[in-house]
This record gives sequence, structure tokens and C-alpha cells, in this order.
Amino acid sequence: MTFSLAGRCARTGAFGVIAATCDIAVGSRVSYVAAGVGAVITQHRTDPRLGPVGIESLRRGRAAEEVIAELVAETPHSGWRQLAVIDGVGRTASFSGDRVTTVTAEVHGQDCVAIGNCLGDSGVGAVMVAAFVATPADPLGERLMQALEAGLAAGGETSPTLSAVMLAAVDPGMSLIDLRVDYDPAPVVQLRTLWEEYRGWVRDFRLRALNPDQAAGCADATEGEGVI
Repeated sequence: MTFSLAGRCARTGAFGVIAATCDIAVGSRVSYVAAGVGAVITQHRTDPRLGPVGIESLRRGRAAEEVIAELVAETPHSGWRQLAVIDGVGRTASFSGDRVTTVTAEVHGQDCVAIGNCLGDSGVGAVMVAAFVATPADPLGERLMQALEAGLAAGGETSPTLSAVMLAAVDPGMSLIDLRVDYDPAPVVQLRTLWEEYRGWVRDFRLRALNPDQAAGCADATEGEGVI
């Protein structure tokens, strides 16, 4: 009951995940990102333990296909799991167990992978990938947001969505974007509102961590979004 996409920005090296679902608190369970390493999505009958396992496997230099194989072997209930991985150089892999509820999606594109279950239309995954790859010069957060909006417009999932998340990282040790909407009748719309408010702060929040002497303490609508 989730549609999601993991992506990489070739320009900045940032990784991100965006997702929406009909359950509460999707951001606490499905999305895992590490700067310079990659991203993992774990959903359907979600086992959130698989996210950190996948990230650690990516840290050890495993390719996306190898990580998926390890994650499937790691869970005794693989039939219920739906997984996606993007590795440090942009390779992608995915898996849907034989008990994952249809309609499902596993669609791969340049530097991205979209997966979904209980979808309202079989084309949702392809539409998400097309939206993400269409604007490679845009900030990663905007590309992720456009992918989720496209997926929702194409049919989303069969049940009303209640939560959404955007997670992205470019520097080791911190997530530069971690926006979540929970138990809302229009979480994708609300996530767009949060992103529009947050995007101008991205540069300054990053400077506060890396070089606080240069932080301005205010939003920068012209420069802020170029970081990620």
C-alpha cells in the first residue's frame, strides 16, 4: 500500500527517497539513505530492520543486486517484502515477494528506481521514473517531489494516502532533508508545502553544520536549493 522512489543526483552525489502510503508514519519505517553510499526502501509488510542492514551492505561496497540478494536472504518472510536499492554509483535493484499485493511496480531508470504495491494503476511506477529523469539539473528534492506527485496523479494506491516522506543526504553523518507528513488527508500536497518552505533553508542549514561562520541564519531562495 505504498508507492516510492529512490534516486541519486549525478551532479551533487546526493541520494534520496520519497514515499507515500495509506498507513501512518511511513517516514519512520520505509526510507533509508546514507551520503556517498546509497539508499534502501523496505515496504509492503514492512520490516524496517532491513533498511540499516542494506545500508551497511552498501558501505561494504556491495552492488545493488548483491544487496537485494542479501536482504531477501536476511528475512524469513521474504514473500511479504518489497525492496529497492540504489548503490553508490547509481546502479539499482528491486524485489517483490510472491505475497506482495497487486497491482505492483518495479521500474528502473537512470539513477533511480520506483516500487509500489496496491497501486491504483499499473503505470504508476513508470510515471514516477519518467518525472524524476525529466529534469536532471533540478535539485534532488524537487525531482523527488515531482516523482511522487506524478505517481499520485497516475493513480497512486487503491486506498487514500495518509502519510508521506522525503529523505535526502549529501554529507556523511546527516540527512539534509527529512520532511514527514503523518495522518493527513492529503499528505502529498502537504509534503509539497513543507518542501516549498524548506528548500530555501537547505544551504544555510548545511552551512550551520559544516561552516557555521558562513551561515546567514536566513533562507536563500536563489542559492539554497542548489545544494541538494
